[in-house]
Amino acid sequence: MTGELSPIDKAKFVAAKRAADMVEDGMRVGLGTGSTAAWLVRCLGEMVRNEGLKIRGVPTSTRTAELAREVGIHVISLDEAKWLDLTIDGADEFDTDLNLIKGGGGALLQEKIVATASDQMVVIADVGKEVETLGSFPLPVEVIPFGWQTTQALIEETLVSMDVLGRSATLRMNGDRPFITDEGNHILDLHLNRIGNPRQLALVLNQMPGVVENGLFIDICDTVVIGFGDGKVEIRDINEGTVETDRLDFVESDNLFTDLAD
Repeated sequence: MTGELSPIDKAKFVAAKRAADMVEDGMRVGLGTGSTAAWLVRCLGEMVRNEGLKIRGVPTSTRTAELAREVGIHVISLDEAKWLDLTIDGADEFDTDLNLIKGGGGALLQEKIVATASDQMVVIADVGKEVETLGSFPLPVEVIPFGWQTTQALIEETLVSMDVLGRSATLRMNGDRPFITDEGNHILDLHLNRIGNPRQLALVLNQMPGVVENGLFIDICDTVVIGFGDGKVEIRDINEGTVETDRLDFVESDNLFTDLAD
């Protein structure tokens, strides 16, 4: 129930709820991965059940697909959809230019493919995700398992010439085993502290053999919906240059808040 939510969870919820209002009947919608995106999926599921909303959802991970089906959203693949009207996803960090770091949940590859196959990408986040300069959150880089240690060494060597403060890379683990993405790959988390030139870094990383994709989303996000713990919501549109504010009242709903885990 909303009364039991922490301020950060309330912020995530109101951002997701406000973004769900952007979804219209008949849309093909990319569904992100992560704790904030899970709120969105629940909100859309409630709209499907209670308001008769008809959408087709393209999930960015197996766990998002499972949740979407559970709440009644019609799930299709990106190949079936071909192109999307809208993708709504969370972010680990975003700056004033709406550049992002994503991949904390390990789904950055599918998230980036889906986001770039959309007319519009909307990011939903609590206010704590906004930063002046990207890099405090470790930058995920998806790499193939073959020769991953060589890839790691190449990345760390290349970072010496990049505008970053930290240069260490660690293999993401799942218990005592390497974390495995939905595509069967590993993730290296780069501890950079500050990324002075995200665009340059993204291009350099993706040129390296063994690197599949990185978690820098540059010029992909169109709008960010920022939630606050008191119910306030701020909507920034990078294309229109507009900033809107709204406030959402919390409404108790057993169906929406029961068994939501991420």
